[in-house]
Amino acid sequence: MSAAPESSLSDFFASNINPMDLPPLAELLRARELLNAFITLFHGNEEQVLVRLLVLREIGARGHEPRWSPQQLQAHFAYVNPVKLDTVLTRLRQNGLLLWDGDEGLYQIAEAGRVALSALSTLLAFADEDAELGYLTAQAAGQQQLGRVSGETLQHLLARLNELHRAFEEALESQSEYQIRKAQQRLEAVFRWVQKGTEVMHTLLSDETLSRRTLDQAQSIAMAQSRLLRLTGSFQRRLNQLQSQRVHLGQSGLTSSDIGEWLRTASQAELVGLASGMLHYAPQPSFLTGPEMVDIAEFELVERERMLASTAALPDKRAAPGVAAPEAERLFEAEALHALLAQLGGPSDIQSVALADTYTETAYRLSLLSLLGDAEAELDASVVGDIVKLPLSLRASGEVVAVDHPEVASISRGELRPTN
Repeated sequence: MSAAPESSLSDFFASNINPMDLPPLAELLRARELLNAFITLFHGNEEQVLVRLLVLREIGARGHEPRWSPQQLQAHFAYVNPVKLDTVLTRLRQNGLLLWDGDEGLYQIAEAGRVALSALSTLLAFADEDAELGYLTAQAAGQQQLGRVSGETLQHLLARLNELHRAFEEALESQSEYQIRKAQQRLEAVFRWVQKGTEVMHTLLSDETLSRRTLDQAQSIAMAQSRLLRLTGSFQRRLNQLQSQRVHLGQSGLTSSDIGEWLRTASQAELVGLASGMLHYAPQPSFLTGPEMVDIAEFELVERERMLASTAALPDKRAAPGVAAPEAERLFEAEALHALLAQLGGPSDIQSVALADTYTETAYRLSLLSLLGDAEAELDASVVGDIVKLPLSLRASGEVVAVDHPEVASISRGELRPTN
């Protein structure tokens, strides 16, 4: 069996992408030596990683005499298998975490190994607390003291603060005394880190040499920290509300919260003993009564078949006999009026244009003529809009003239004139 070919960095990206042109990757490539130190330490299974970290930390812990001879290492690590110790030392030396002075025959920590140990010691200092928030706050404080604040560190700190605020709000909304007390204890645990972060942000915001982006990030973090601090009183108020809603069990002095807390702390064996004889593990068929069985049987044997046999198809569409289409008639009348107006070569009175065979058609024509010159009616995408766009204007007076028509007795006096 042949070994699988090693993959290059370009194999992990699209074929048309050069990894060296990616800005997010450039910063990682510049720190490749330090990253290789962490790869060396954390490559392999958990046991191998722990032994490497143990050996490297012990070698780096001797500050007064940082150089070790092989005999000193063997004596100091007498509790480690000699073969495994030699393997660990060889790996650390080959990957640049340990330096070997061949002339004097001594080991010492390399620069990359010292940086890795420093980062590891900072992380381990927060292992027993809210590790992420404490570690990020400590990083921000240290960078602020050195005058090199990383925007990435501030972004991580802001994200962690927002996650904590959301978790605390969910605990308040749960109306669970247990969840609220647990969140309150967690807030008290991270309270000093929030206060420390507030001091760091105040210092950053007063520094005029920082970039605008860094100042915006610091301001966002300060606002997130303020929201967390305001939650301190919210927890106690919500607990007081729940206290007033507790149910007291007779004169025993116990409340429903006391019972709930006791049940949460009880072991599984105790809970099983309490539930013994109180729960039915097999369902009792008391719901199978005669009327329900008859009703289900009737549906399955009769109604279901009736539903399948019935048809729900719609009949074919047919025009209703003797029913006129008013909208179509009005559209035809509008088209006829448009054709008549388009042929006008000069001024014409309203009677000659508006009068039609019936009163209804005459009234409809007058309503269309009244729209001439209306800007909104011109936008109508129909024959009505075409009529309004004609170069005509209507001039009507208040007089009324009688007309000889079977359905129209009189009509307003007026005149249509071309506007060109």
